[in-house]
Amino acid sequence: MKLIINTLLYTGLISILLIQVSCEKMIDAEIPANQIASKTVFESVQTADAALAGIYAGLWSNSPISGDKAGLLLSLYTDDLDFYATASTNGMTEVYRNQLIPSNPIVYGQWASAYQLVYSCNAVIEGCENSTLLNAQDKARISGEALLIRSLLFFYLQQMFGNIPYPVTTNYLINQSISKTPSDEVLQRIESDLTDVTQVLPNQYRNAERVYLNKKSAQLLLAKVYMTMQRWSEAETQLRDVLQSPLYQIQNDLTKTFKKTSTNILWQLKPANNGDAVKEVIAYYFDYIPPYNYALSNSLLSSFTASDLRKQRWMIPVTVGGNTWYRAGKYKNLTGNTDEYSVVFRIEEAYLLLAESLAKQNKISEAIPFINAIRQRAGLTLLDTTISQEVLLNEILNENRKEFFTETGHRMMDLKRMNKLELLKSVKTNWKSEYQFWPVPERELLLNPNLNPQNNGY
Repeated sequence: MKLIINTLLYTGLISILLIQVSCEKMIDAEIPANQIASKTVFESVQTADAALAGIYAGLWSNSPISGDKAGLLLSLYTDDLDFYATASTNGMTEVYRNQLIPSNPIVYGQWASAYQLVYSCNAVIEGCENSTLLNAQDKARISGEALLIRSLLFFYLQQMFGNIPYPVTTNYLINQSISKTPSDEVLQRIESDLTDVTQVLPNQYRNAERVYLNKKSAQLLLAKVYMTMQRWSEAETQLRDVLQSPLYQIQNDLTKTFKKTSTNILWQLKPANNGDAVKEVIAYYFDYIPPYNYALSNSLLSSFTASDLRKQRWMIPVTVGGNTWYRAGKYKNLTGNTDEYSVVFRIEEAYLLLAESLAKQNKISEAIPFINAIRQRAGLTLLDTTISQEVLLNEILNENRKEFFTETGHRMMDLKRMNKLELLKSVKTNWKSEYQFWPVPERELLLNPNLNPQNNGY
């Protein structure tokens, strides 16, 4: 793949930003005076950390978990957002209508941005392994964070594309002709990598703002992988350990759920510049009708009762000419932002995942308190322990939707994990079961025929 075979240079002793050049250019051209060769980067913990910081910056600016990427795209692709633009040339209309084709630029963008960062992670992991100057503790932490980020990227790629390439090297001779790894094996490899990560990353954050990953973040992701693999008891073990940590408390004040100092947050992405709004605010904001692009769907709105505090706190009505639309209002600061970062992992997810894993094991009475904790803070009546397993699982799916709408692709992944994607047929006229995966980008198939066959339905 073109993006996988790209090689990274590290720029600026201060910023150490990762940039791309082709492998051929890397071989033929000398490194400019203002750039640092990767070997030099890993001669000190400061420059190695700066290289890792470049990956975190990439996650914020352009990745599947950027605030204007998976949350937006997969909400449109499923049933949490409606699209109102009368004309679209960037492929967004096809996302909303479930009419993707392999040449869609958004499909390519999701694939390419993820693999660019996968390559960056591999460069950091190799740099740590080959360094003779970093101590063992620093090597383990830096490579552990890079491996965790790579695992997260592979998980999103697997969820969106199914069978995917799984490059673990920067060797372009390998990567330019790599084949797809079966989806089940991808999950197994992610599981193995995350298990290793949990052995080396500490629970304590290296920054009070929780903008760097820690062991508990790895355990939450590992639990999500186990859930995808239907290994409920192993997911339960990881989730209970996360919830027992004194670092986190469920945020009962819904106006503070997305404030950067809230202790419900496991991991968040910091905006590129001080004062910048998070990307979610910009993506979902509108104050006139028709919306420039998207508004919360009628399907989503109807899933809430009027008394649900999340509807009151996290949805903002915009009324014009007697008609009312709603926009996502989880984040508030359009300008002058000082107290919001983009939340990726928060403890409320662990509550609902644990409830689901217990319900799948038919431990109904054990599961109920965890979903009730979410319902109680939303002002809803509590569920009774006598409900059936089927009813409980449906309630968990509904709570996931109301709790995590427009966040990092939750709706798509929850429906897929719980085998409920067919629910989309009632609101998405073009939906077909094979659309659980997106097509492999056409340009990648042309560059590397070993990525064939194309996904079913495309």
